[in-house]
Amino acid sequence: MPSENKSAENKSMFEHPLPGDPSRAEQLEQIIRVNQAGEYGAKRIYEGQLAILGNSGDAAVLKDMLAQEEQHLARFNALVAEHKVRPTALEPLWHVAGFALGAATALMGREAAMACTVAVEDVIGEHYAEQAQMLGDSEPALKATIEDFRRDELHHRDVSLQHGAEQAPAYPVLTGAIKAGTRLAIWLSKRI
Repeated sequence: MPSENKSAENKSMFEHPLPGDPSRAEQLEQIIRVNQAGEYGAKRIYEGQLAILGNSGDAAVLKDMLAQEEQHLARFNALVAEHKVRPTALEPLWHVAGFALGAATALMGREAAMACTVAVEDVIGEHYAEQAQMLGDSEPALKATIEDFRRDELHHRDVSLQHGAEQAPAYPVLTGAIKAGTRLAIWLSKRI
């Protein structure tokens, strides 16, 4: 019985689509599009935070996270080109909104900036886990990339917790609002 469950876990959603589900090609395009948009948005969040906190003691931590996001973005930019995926039409919005979110939370204090990272990376961790499960064994290279980047994102979350994120004013409200916005951005970027 356990071997049957393991086998079922490795099967992808592509193997048993439901009526009305996007095709395999459409799903791959959505995955690449939304991940490229997400990595771009994350880059802009860190840039906004660094614009405010660039001379603080947390600047090195933020710069390290930004460097990883830039590597992730470069990989998804390459996948966009390789698979001829149309990027999200919302990129100009994410350009402004990402920077504004980073700057606004940094203006609230270093703990709020870290809380922003916790909220965003928590949602991205869930998102990447769902994608990896959906892919199953059908796209091993893409799945490996997603799983690798998920580890980085969860590390960013954990580092931010270590740097006082939970001490941010109204932490549950702040992170709840940012998580809701992140989930909305994911939903929109898949489709637009």
